[in-house]
Amino acid sequence: MDPLYYIILSLSLLHFLHTGVNGATFTFVNKCDNTVWPGILANAGTPKLATTGFELPTGTSQSLQAPTGWSGRFWGRTGCNFGGSGLGYCATGDCGSGAVECNGAGAEPPATLAEFTLGTGSQDFYDVSLVDGYNLPMLVEVSGGSGLCATTGCVVDLNQVCPSELKAGNGNACKSACEAFGSPEYCCSGAYGSPTTCQPTVYSQMFKAACPRSYSYAYDDASSTFTCSGADYTITFCPSTPSQKSSRDTTTPVTAPVTTTPPDFSGSDPTGSTSTGSGGGMTYGSASEGGPGMITGPGTGTGTTTSAVLTDGSWLAGLAMGHSPSLQPTIVVPFVIAIFSLFTFLTL
Repeated sequence: MDPLYYIILSLSLLHFLHTGVNGATFTFVNKCDNTVWPGILANAGTPKLATTGFELPTGTSQSLQAPTGWSGRFWGRTGCNFGGSGLGYCATGDCGSGAVECNGAGAEPPATLAEFTLGTGSQDFYDVSLVDGYNLPMLVEVSGGSGLCATTGCVVDLNQVCPSELKAGNGNACKSACEAFGSPEYCCSGAYGSPTTCQPTVYSQMFKAACPRSYSYAYDDASSTFTCSGADYTITFCPSTPSQKSSRDTTTPVTAPVTTTPPDFSGSDPTGSTSTGSGGGMTYGSASEGGPGMITGPGTGTGTTTSAVLTDGSWLAGLAMGHSPSLQPTIVVPFVIAIFSLFTFLTL
C-alpha cells in the first residue's frame, strides 16, 4: 500500500486524538468575597469532566479540560457547609447530592447558568442563562478561537433589586417568574410552548434590561446565544467590570422583543463589543431538562396562584399578567425598565 496513505492516516489519527481530548479549557475564577463551589453537569450522551463540583476559595482559579463534542453547564454554589465529613448543603445552587461533587445532578433553582456545546470540528455554542433564576454575577470570556467569540454574562447584582415575590431564602437569590408562579405563560409551556406564543414578561424584561446578553426567558435566542471555534473559556464569578462606564456610549444596545419601546440599557452590557449572538438554530437557557434548549416549567399554575400573589400586594405580578385596574403593562414596562437601568447606572 502507498506509504503516503499511512502518513495521511497517521496525521489524521493524531489530529483526532488531539482535538478529541483537548476540545476546550475552562478556567474558573472566583472574585467574590466568599468561597464559591462550582457545580458541573454534563448533558446526556457526553462524558463527565474530571470533577462534577469543587471548592473555589475567593481570589483563586482552577482549570478543567473538556473534549470536543462535550455539552453541559456550570454554575456557582454559595453558602455551602460540607463539614469534616464532606457532606452538607449549599444555600444557593445546591445540586442535591449532599456532597462537594454533584455526581450528575443539576442546580436547584434559582441559579445563574453558563451553558456550552463544544463543536466537533465546528462552532461552539455558549450562553449565560437567567431562565432558572439568578444567584451570582457571572462573566464568560473567550481566549483564542475564531468567529464572533463575544464576551457574555450578567455582571449586575440582581439580588439587590429582586422583586419581593421572586426573592429566595434570605434574599441571596432571585427566582424566575416560572418558579415563583408556575403559570404556563411564565414557563413557556402548554399553549405558550412556542416562540410565537411565549413572549417576554415584565420580569424577564427587567432581567434583560440589567443583563442584555443573558437569556431572560426560554426563547431569548437572538441576543443571548454566542458562537466561537477552537477557543478556551474563562468563567468568572462576581467579576469586576471597570470598563462598563466607558462602554456605555459605544455599545450597540440589545433590546428584548417587547410590545413597547424600552429605553437604552446598553450600560449593563459586560463588554464593549457590538457583536450579537448567533443562535445556530439552538435554544438554550434552562436546567429544567437534561440539556440546553428544553424548558418545561411546572405548568400547574392557575389563576388562583396569581390571585394569591395579587392579594399579597404584588403590583408587579399584576402588571405582568395585565390584572391591574389602574395601570397596564404597556404603560408601565418602560417606566419599570427605566428605574432598573438607573439603579444599574448608579451602582457601576
